[in-house]
Amino acid sequence: MPTPSETFIENRHRIQPNQTNNYDTAHGGIVMKLMDETGAMSAMRFAGSPCVTAAVDGLDFKRPIPRGDIAVVTAWVYDAGRTSVGVRLKAEREDPLTGECDVTSESSFTFVAIDETGQPVEVPEMTIESDRDEMLQRRGLNADSANEDLS
Repeated sequence: MPTPSETFIENRHRIQPNQTNNYDTAHGGIVMKLMDETGAMSAMRFAGSPCVTAAVDGLDFKRPIPRGDIAVVTAWVYDAGRTSVGVRLKAEREDPLTGECDVTSESSFTFVAIDETGQPVEVPEMTIESDRDEMLQRRGLNADSANEDLS
């Protein structure tokens, strides 16, 4: 049975000119796409099967990601149902010269595991084996702990 730590993924993407809006910052849709892709990878790692997005819970854009900066997207599974998994996502902007980071967006996405015909399939139960697993699960359930270190 998978743990939150085993589903933890962190991806980095440099924001290119074709990903920006008139203000020279990442389009919100681009940020959401990066979050969705990283979240799906985490969900699939947990479920052991393909997963599709079923819901997005309150995606707020707190600050922009300028062109040339790095979008750092982290994801981990914090909850599991019968066929669905809850994935917590955080996007940050990282200055490529200094490594300084600021949270730009956070959300929880729900993914559903599917078979080769697109029908929902059951997912395993979540296991909590370590303090880090407990922290990730707590962090996933409680959006107010945004400043908690995820490493």
